[in-house]
Amino acid sequence: MELTLAHSPDADDAFMFSALALGKIATEGYRFTHVLQDIESLNRAACEGVYDVSAISFHAYPYVAENYLLLPCGASVGDGYGPLVVVREDFPEGKEPAVVAVPGKLTTAYLTLKLWRPAWETVAMPFDAIGPAVASGAVEAGLLIHEGQLTYAREGLKKIVDLGAWWREETGLPLPLGGNVIHRRHAARAALINGILREAIAWALAHREEALAHALTFARGLKRNEADRFVGMYVNEWTLDLGEVGRRAVAALLDRGYRAGLIEAPPRLAWVDG
Repeated sequence: MELTLAHSPDADDAFMFSALALGKIATEGYRFTHVLQDIESLNRAACEGVYDVSAISFHAYPYVAENYLLLPCGASVGDGYGPLVVVREDFPEGKEPAVVAVPGKLTTAYLTLKLWRPAWETVAMPFDAIGPAVASGAVEAGLLIHEGQLTYAREGLKKIVDLGAWWREETGLPLPLGGNVIHRRHAARAALINGILREAIAWALAHREEALAHALTFARGLKRNEADRFVGMYVNEWTLDLGEVGRRAVAALLDRGYRAGLIEAPPRLAWVDG
């Protein structure tokens, strides 16, 4: 049976699913067709129920829950770190930026930013255009995800806040950024598919050098040591299984978003067991 597996074209997702791309594990007769899109495009596609299995921002789940179940494996978690708000090096200390460029309004990064500074104005743009837009002065501030969290300083930018660190101080919890979902039409086989994906992640963690070599083809200018660091930030024990703490963090994030008026409906989380 062929299944679409949609994820971001980033080093961490490429590392996570390298075993499937390279044919390193048995897949119980399932064939996974990889679809690569930026995370906000995946969020929007999930709203339409497009893919069988997809990475999404946890912020997006309340809007796709009618079509999808949450998988306990495959999550990216900021354990005391996360998306960064950055400005140019010459931006005045203490000044509030007029507009912040964000990588999409269904991203968890955006939700966390609005929990931190509800009144800040934002404009959406592709995630990889945000750093250059701040550096050029097109916008005063930007919200960085993916590898921009490691490379911003060499673009002449400085950090205002690490939202993952703020969230940890605020709640005592890690910041659950993105996870994997499976379409409800596959509910009967969801636990089996979760097991295959978990085995793929375990293979990558156990064969780090081979998986990292594959991931480097998606690293967008990161040096090898930077790619290794980035992968370690977002593919780890949390990715194998969110566990009770990770699930509690997802619930807390979405509950706060709802109570702040940033999410339209009360979040109802439906997890696959296994």
